[in-house]
Formats: sequence, structure tokens, C-alpha cells
Amino acid sequence: MLHGVDTVQVMATGTLIFLIIGGVGVGVLTLALLGSGVLHLGQPDVDGPVSLEAAAGFTGAFGFGGAIVNELLGGRTPGMIAAAVAGGALAAVPTGWLAARLSRAARTMRTDATPTRDHLAGAIGLVVTPIPSGGYGEVRVRLAGQPVKLNARADGPIPVGTRIFVVEALSETSVYVETY
Repeated sequence: MLHGVDTVQVMATGTLIFLIIGGVGVGVLTLALLGSGVLHLGQPDVDGPVSLEAAAGFTGAFGFGGAIVNELLGGRTPGMIAAAVAGGALAAVPTGWLAARLSRAARTMRTDATPTRDHLAGAIGLVVTPIPSGGYGEVRVRLAGQPVKLNARADGPIPVGTRIFVVEALSETSVYVETY
């Protein structure tokens, strides 16, 4: 209370509308980042003229930027709301451009080929479960820098802790080994 008068801040209707637009943009951006291609704009391929991420980034920045400007100006007249729209657009254009660049960079990022059973031959590892004569034990090898545990066979028994060399991949999950 100020001198017996209640002071209540009332949000301008324009600000509420801008906040809703910003919230929709953030919601669509969340869907886009989670991989939903349902709402993709433009061509059906990934590199359409306007990506979903760019449209969502533009919409979110427009809504939140417009809300900020509208509240700073008081946004009660059409001229102030027009200025808020301009401020929202000023925030939205670089944000949409940046979202488009970042999403394109993420989609076209080079990655290593997926390792296959052909990459197992020649790997060096360690016996983690003893390999019995005529049966399977377990070995741990590194495949593409990651530890992988595989079933292993050998000509004779091999105790735990012995270093091994993978001679052949019998399947995707089993190998034939020799002591190293």
C-alpha cells in the first residue's frame, strides 16, 4: 500500500500474447531437438529452405523479445505495440539465423563409421572369465576406443587375466582367440 492506495501491476495484454508466442516457439524447438520431423517446414528433406529449428528459434525470440520491449514501453497504445513487434523482430532474425546454422552443423557433422565384426580381428584384450577347453569364456577388448565384452573360444584353456589376441570373429558377439 502506498498512502492507502493498493498498487497492482497489471501485465499488458500485448505482453501476454508475446509470451504465449514465445512459449509456442520454445515448445516447437523442444520437439525439433527431440527429433520430431512431423512439423518440418519447407521441403521434405532435411535441408529444406526453412528448418523447424530455425522457425522455432525465430518464433521464440520474437515472442520473448516482443514481451520485453512491450513491458519496457508500457505497451498500451498501438504505436507502443508496433515498437514491441519491431523489437521482437530485431531479436528474432539473428536468433533464427543462428538456430538454422547450428542445426545444419549438427546434422552434417562427420562421425566415424560404425564398427562391425570385421573390426574385431587383431584386437588385443584380456580374459575376464576363464576359457575352458572346447567351451566359451569371456574376453574384454577395445573396439573403436570402447571396451567390449565378448564370448571367446580358444584351442586350449586360458585362465583369467591372460592377455589375448583376437584371431577371428565367429559372430557379432563371439571371437576365436590366442594368447598374446
